[in-house]
Formats: sequence, structure tokens, C-alpha cells
Amino acid sequence: MPDPHLTPVIRLASAKLNLTLAVIGRREDGFHDLHSVFVPLALSDRLSLAPAPSSAREDSLHVSGLDAGPVADNLVLRAIAAARAAVGEGPGRPGTSALAARLEKVIPVAAGLGGGSSDAAAAFDGALEAWGVELDDERGAHAAASIGSDVPFFLRGIPALVEGRGERLTPLKGVHGHPGILLVTPRVAVRTPDVFTVFDAIRGKGDGSIRMSSEHLAQELGNGLSAADLIARAGVLASANDLLPAALLVAPGLVGVKRALTRTLTRAVGLSGSGPTLWTLYPSLAEAQSAATVVEAAVAAGTIPSIGEGSPSIIATTIRTGHEEPTP
Repeated sequence: MPDPHLTPVIRLASAKLNLTLAVIGRREDGFHDLHSVFVPLALSDRLSLAPAPSSAREDSLHVSGLDAGPVADNLVLRAIAAARAAVGEGPGRPGTSALAARLEKVIPVAAGLGGGSSDAAAAFDGALEAWGVELDDERGAHAAASIGSDVPFFLRGIPALVEGRGERLTPLKGVHGHPGILLVTPRVAVRTPDVFTVFDAIRGKGDGSIRMSSEHLAQELGNGLSAADLIARAGVLASANDLLPAALLVAPGLVGVKRALTRTLTRAVGLSGSGPTLWTLYPSLAEAQSAATVVEAAVAAGTIPSIGEGSPSIIATTIRTGHEEPTP
């Protein structure tokens, strides 16, 4: 029987969007220093954690929805293990019984939307709650960063300036209102390490104008920016990603998709993170949903090409301020 003292926990794990991404330079540890404005989205996975039967010696994970790859490699299990290690063992330490996790996967995988890291943050925080444990800020932040660079951002779940590898966060007031976002994710593999390798080969350092755009947006969102003003900056933001040229070299088919989307929607189209997800901004969710219908028709007609394995994922969602609950 499960331990009756453990509490089942449910977490919604939000996707994120990079509104800007400036690469400052390569670090001695092989990673890159970044200056990027992250915003959480309403689009989210759903994770539940429950006490495993007392006979279970290991944590378990069941995944439904989108294919997230081998369960053994899933960051959810790594995050639970990291939480357990942070709590520690021995006299005076609380028990950390095995947990049974269920993940309903909605966020496209390996898409530049941070779904895996968000799931990990939800698992890390949810495991601590299930065990009735709290960690001090320093220990929790260190453990979270060890799981993945974006995990600390998802633990906060609010708009933020993200620097370093992702471990330095400056909270931002964000956007007043709920601008809509259209996400189009071609079914093509774009590995982040491959994109950075190409970036280092063709550029080595970021574009100074992109750094300035990122700094300017961080300042504006730090004071709070209206949805209308954010939409007015869409053209600049769509170009404010140092990884865009490298991503287009890693996945050349993205060039045709991006051009076709721009022609079809007559709006600026950006790339989230290292891709392959392409995005456009709208004043409202309703307008993003209307645009999704247009894109679906264009894909079916062949005027927007499908690259990789099948038709792209087309999702309309909104930016979250961080004060409301995400939606699966």
C-alpha cells in the first residue's frame, strides 16, 4: 500500500517562448552565455505524482499524448532523482518514498518550447510537495540547475530575463493583457547542440543589434508593456534571435516554411530558441486561432510546405503573466 502520509500532486508545466535570444559568447565550460527574454505560455503539459505501492523500489513514469522518447531518458525521472538527492538521506531527514508519475504530453517535443525542462521543473517541485519537504533557495536552485539550463526559469514560471546558461534570472512584470501566439512546429529534428555548433562555426559571437534589442525589451517588460506595444515590436523581435541563421542551416527546409508562413499571414515570423518552432504574435487568442485555421488550410493545399515526418503542429495559445494558471 502507498504511504498514507504522502499527498498526490498535480502540476501543469507551461511551454515558453524566447521573445529574444542573444548569444553573448562561448564559456570555458563549453556552454554559451545568453541574454534572452523568456515568457511562459498557456500551452502546458499535465503531470501527476502519486505515492507508488510500498513494494516499489523505483520511481515510475507513464507518458500519454505526444511521443516524448524513451521513458528512461525522460527528465521527469531525472528531476525526481535530483529532488531526492537534494533532500538527502540519513537520520533526521524526511522520507522520500518512490513516486508514480503520469505525464500527459501536449507541448511539441524538441521544438524550442522548453517542454522537457518544464516537465522537469514540475516534477522537481511536485516531488518535494509530495514528500512534504522544503529546500532553502540556494540548495533548490543548485539542484534545479543541475537538471537542465532552463529548469530554474520554469520553477519561477513568470516572464524573466535569462542570462548565463539560464541560471541567472531577473523577474519581469511582463505584458499587460494576453496577446495571442501562433506556434507552427515542423516535424523535423533540430538538436540544440547541433545549432550551437553551427553558430560557433559561422559566427562565433552574437550580433550586437540583437543584444541591444534583447536589452531594450527586457527593460520595457521590466516596467510592464501593453499587449498592443508588444505586437508593434513583432518585426524587431522576430529577427532578434542569434541562433536563427544556424538553425536554418541545420534544417534548410525551415527557410521555405518560414517564407510561406510570412506570405500567408502577412506578419513577422520568429523562431523560438534553437527551433524548429516558428511563431507569430496576435492581439488576442481568438485572432491567433483564426490564423491557425488559415495555416491549416494552407498546409492542406500545399502552399505552406510540410517538412520532416508529416504535417506541422499548429497551436494557438497566449502569453501568461505568471499570475494565472496555465491550461493543458
